[in-house]
Amino acid sequence: MSDLASRVRAGLASLATPAAPAMQAYMKSSMPFRGVAKPACVALLRGLAVQRCDNDALTAAAADLWDHAAYREERYVATALARRLPPAAARLTVHRDWIVTGAWWDHVDEIAPHLVGPVLRADPDAVAPVVRHWARQPDRWLRRTAIICQLGSKERTDTELLESAVESSASDGDFFIRKAIGWALRQHARTDPQWVLAFVDSHHELSHLSRHEALRHVGSQPPHG
Repeated sequence: MSDLASRVRAGLASLATPAAPAMQAYMKSSMPFRGVAKPACVALLRGLAVQRCDNDALTAAAADLWDHAAYREERYVATALARRLPPAAARLTVHRDWIVTGAWWDHVDEIAPHLVGPVLRADPDAVAPVVRHWARQPDRWLRRTAIICQLGSKERTDTELLESAVESSASDGDFFIRKAIGWALRQHARTDPQWVLAFVDSHHELSHLSRHEALRHVGSQPPHG
């Protein structure tokens, strides 16, 4: 067992609050909570001086906390520790496992933009084909990841990859997929609103929710000319 993981678990236990049942109910989680809010988790890691831990210690602790989690906050901390590691395509198998086993928006919405996204930007030739593959899988959380993993990419957004990921799920009626499409397009509209306007205008299969979210800040009229 990782020493750092043991210290994290002890710290979370000491911070437990009566809010745990309400947090579990809100997240519809079968795994219980300790009732520790995100700011307290951040403060815990600061107190444990994780910034001085080497990559091997961080990797071992993250794996231990995720794989042997008894409380949901342990997986939140696992993701936070993984964010401190240099982005590497070799970790994609771990990211995929966490996406599939986490299987809910609170985990995926951290893993996709903060773990998968940096790896994609660091090694697009190796990672883009993997993301394209995920975009075509039955698992909705892999597809959501493929759609939103570029939220932080700004000018470095691979629009061909974004287009492929959205088109693979454009007709899906699942709320989390439709919301992800709108979110990804809305975020890219901050960088290239004309691209998003043209994309939405040419993809009539997009749901009303996706279109509304995508165009929330840029209007609904397609570009002229």
